[in-house]
Amino acid sequence: MSLRIYGYAASINVRKVLWACAELDLPFDRQDWAGPFRPTTDPTFLALNPVGMVPVIDDDGVIIWESNTIIRYLAASRSRGDLLPSDPRRRAHIEKWMDWQVSDLNNSWRIAFQGLIRRNPDNQDPEAIQRSLATCSRMIGVIDAHLSRSGGYMCGEKFTLADIPIGLSIHRWRSLQEQPPLFNVARYYERLCERPGFRQYGRDGGP
Repeated sequence: MSLRIYGYAASINVRKVLWACAELDLPFDRQDWAGPFRPTTDPTFLALNPVGMVPVIDDDGVIIWESNTIIRYLAASRSRGDLLPSDPRRRAHIEKWMDWQVSDLNNSWRIAFQGLIRRNPDNQDPEAIQRSLATCSRMIGVIDAHLSRSGGYMCGEKFTLADIPIGLSIHRWRSLQEQPPLFNVARYYERLCERPGFRQYGRDGGP
């Protein structure tokens, strides 16, 4: 049985899984579930994930939800220590950026993205959108400063799992406004565009 992914392809969290599969050379079958604004209430989907959010995977009977947990699982279960090492210190250095992305960085651009790109009627307050843009740009500035000394990728000279959520968030930020001159982020984005998985699910996959 091939890996099955539940979730609509426009979701940044689903794209994390799709890009990870490309890095791992994993075949998969994707099925659309849920929409961009709210959790689904479909009982079939809730049987897979009781909180009703995508993505969810079925890996030969192993059901997992939460995007960063999924890509950690996929890398570890396929023995890809280059993406997620077993050494606790090296792994923590990767996971701190993954967790910051899903808890803080994602939330910084959410209102602006939903209002400007998704045209969500619940996110049309101009002041809230501007605050969202400003907060997101400040956090991207943190990434730019980090990249100036990191060695090229988020956690050193080589690509790791940390680059998947961070790279996709930078791609989304680029869709929102004219870009300030952040040299290290721009160079990092160009480096990610050399990877087929990012070209397909990031650069060419929509905002």
